[in-house]
Amino acid sequence: MEQIDRYKEEFIEFMIDCDVLKFGDFITKSGRKTPFFINTGSFKTGSQLKKLGEYYAKAIKENFGTDFEVLFGPAYKGIPLSVSACISMSDMYGADIKYCSNRKEIKNHGDKGILLGGPVNDKDRVVIIEDVTTAGTSVEETMPILNAQGSVNVLGLIVSVDRCEKGRGEESALKEISKKYNIKTASIVSMREVINYLYNKPCNGRIIIDDKLKGLIDDYYKIYGTEN
Repeated sequence: MEQIDRYKEEFIEFMIDCDVLKFGDFITKSGRKTPFFINTGSFKTGSQLKKLGEYYAKAIKENFGTDFEVLFGPAYKGIPLSVSACISMSDMYGADIKYCSNRKEIKNHGDKGILLGGPVNDKDRVVIIEDVTTAGTSVEETMPILNAQGSVNVLGLIVSVDRCEKGRGEESALKEISKKYNIKTASIVSMREVINYLYNKPCNGRIIIDDKLKGLIDDYYKIYGTEN
């Protein structure tokens, strides 16, 4: 089995502990029947969000470094992700990065506009943070918002888990986003790494992915999976 970084193994166990990574029968937003589901909205407590921010910070530093100005979290799930990750970037690496998110409705009083946090300035370098992406819809909505702030340099997108499955075409959703917008895409961990780590291996005293579940996952990937 291919070895992965220890922080990725810890993140997999963390998702299991927090009931964020689930196995069973689910329907994705795109209508696919899937044997696994990831919901970062299940990270609820202060200690959980602190740890989540730390895992994101490690992956951000590994893939994008710390020399950029803004971490942008699309509403709504991206808001706590951007805040917790920015705090961890400061605590762990001394990087004073701004968080920024969009509002779903433009505010026309007080702190007016579509953005909260930030602000995003002309020439700012930006990393977008999300939970999981399957079709790239959120990025499509985010790019015009960022481009409206000036000549913004979007470095890339970081997600918690790469589902390793087809987006709208034959390539993975992250690969499609990377090609369409000419940005780097990365994840804390990939679903392939999750499967390899959990398959027939005790986690908190129980086997999470046994032979039966592995067969269901393999069947799913025969239809929707991609190595790209």
